[in-house]
Amino acid sequence: MESYQAKPSDFSATWSGAPPPNSLIPSNTAAPLSRLPTLIAVCAVLVGLFFGRPVLIPLALAMVFAFVLAPLVGWLEKSRMGRAPVVVAVLLLVFALLGSLGWIVTGQLAGIVDQLPSYQSNIRDKIRSLRLPNSSRLRTASNTVSAIGKEISAASAPEAEPKTGKSGGSRPIPIQVTPPPTESPQFLKTVIGPLAGVVETSAMVTIFTLFMLLKREDLRNRLIRLVGTGHLHSVTQALDDASTRLSRYLLFLFLVNMGYGILCGLIAYAIGIPHALLWGVLSGLLRFIPYIGTLIAAVFPLFMAIAVFPGWSQAVLVFGLFVVLELVIGNVLEPWLYGAHTGISSFAIVVSAVFWAILWGPIGLILSTPLTVCLLLLGRYVPQLKFLEVLLGDEPVLPVEAHFYQRLLALDQEEAREVAEAYLKERRVDEFYDSVLIPALVLAQRDRHASALDEEKSNFIFQSARELIEELGERAPEESASSDEPALSDARPEALAGMRIFCIPAMDDADELVAMMLAQLLTRLGCDVRQIPTEGRATMLAEITEGPSCAVVISALPPFAFGPTRALYRRVAQGSPNLNLILGLWSLEENVAKAAERLGLRGINRVATSLQDAVLLLGQPKGSGNQTPPSGMVEQEVGAANP
Repeated sequence: MESYQAKPSDFSATWSGAPPPNSLIPSNTAAPLSRLPTLIAVCAVLVGLFFGRPVLIPLALAMVFAFVLAPLVGWLEKSRMGRAPVVVAVLLLVFALLGSLGWIVTGQLAGIVDQLPSYQSNIRDKIRSLRLPNSSRLRTASNTVSAIGKEISAASAPEAEPKTGKSGGSRPIPIQVTPPPTESPQFLKTVIGPLAGVVETSAMVTIFTLFMLLKREDLRNRLIRLVGTGHLHSVTQALDDASTRLSRYLLFLFLVNMGYGILCGLIAYAIGIPHALLWGVLSGLLRFIPYIGTLIAAVFPLFMAIAVFPGWSQAVLVFGLFVVLELVIGNVLEPWLYGAHTGISSFAIVVSAVFWAILWGPIGLILSTPLTVCLLLLGRYVPQLKFLEVLLGDEPVLPVEAHFYQRLLALDQEEAREVAEAYLKERRVDEFYDSVLIPALVLAQRDRHASALDEEKSNFIFQSARELIEELGERAPEESASSDEPALSDARPEALAGMRIFCIPAMDDADELVAMMLAQLLTRLGCDVRQIPTEGRATMLAEITEGPSCAVVISALPPFAFGPTRALYRRVAQGSPNLNLILGLWSLEENVAKAAERLGLRGINRVATSLQDAVLLLGQPKGSGNQTPPSGMVEQEVGAANP
């Protein structure tokens, strides 16, 4: 899986609260909702979901069936049959299969109920074999607890009533004769009542599915009209994302669970467990329930193996095969098929299953994941519901550089190292510096200049960064060269070999750390690098000499280093006018030319915004205007603006 790389501009956009470019509501109209109306709206939605169950549950089931059957209906329509006959035929076939399956399951359950008395002796023997020996400590404790319980029950029981009557006999017990249940109208209510509810729900689901399949274009156009024709591109993208993601997920989920049920039925049949078809059907259906469905599905054949067979070997075999099957499907097949298509985190799946089960019961468990996918898509395309994507999505909530910096803020150097190591498993050291460490230092500089970072945390952050840079410098380059992008050594010209380069920080420790990173990369490329510390700039500047094989890189983290950078650049340029001088404005978010104008420097012609660009720019001869500069840097003359 490709790792997430966040740019500083992405981070600033994230924290600025700007909506995504494809949002359904433009940014100028997306005003934040106040807390009270939001709370009232949430409560109203929850109340509506609970009390609207008789209509909303069939509607949700119909939506799921429509998403699953839409590809089949579309494929059959290509045979030049009318849409209405195709939809009716598909629905009749589906509900006939479901009805036949329900009839078979009902018959199998009736057979199990009839055969339960024959398993009674075997079950009794198994229970006796599990009893604790009389000499065990647990058995003694159990007997003691049982005796205490009997004493408490006897003490709390009411005294026996005295005998009355001359004969000394007990009080006569009244006897009331009631008619059999079959002769009472209550029988119809007890037996046919639940069946009528199932028939009613099935009829509503059939009608809703029929109209959704017949009028799917009309429903789509009405939704677009409801949102507004001014957002056609965003609405189209949202509908395509919803239909593609949800249809693919439901299709794969159905195929996987159907295959799981077939395998479970075959396992039960091979072992010799009665009613193998029933256990296969139940396993496939129960697996629609996230996480706990597979556990419940394994209980029934395991209980039957215990009840039917005299020993324990068949029960252990059933348990082992179910565990192996679930591990293979859950950890290999499902992630390969649709693990990346839902976009929901595992914790959100569990929470959503509990939430929908409380609202809608067992049907809510089955519909929890599809409904959560719909909520996730709403959060992705509606700015006011952005929190849904953050809470439910499986994408990284924080950019890598923000995560790294946040752990350093929490004085957790160990987890910050883990974030760095996870990034370095797929990327090179130079990419880690440009994409993670330097942006993290920019964040630290902003907090420090805003007086939001005390001295203790500031020292800890910069010292941890220094130790990490030193540790990465001791590693061999091939240890972290797993990126598919070309390495710097593959793109460097021969002019870098033996070049003497001075890396000078513009202002403080943060600039010095970036200069340290650049010096480390240039040393690996065979350059003679001299890193000048912040305290030694005054004396070390005298060692800088002009020449074709000599260059100077000024390291500055904007925007706070602009003043010292201007003064240092003028000092170096005045002492060596013909020097190959490069200005590094690391992680610059604004336009490079505008930043150079803000500096007010005369004759500035080489500016880089990343370490990779600085290395490539060092290999180009000074004043080579005929070459295309790398991305993120500029090679042009910028006149003085109020020097």
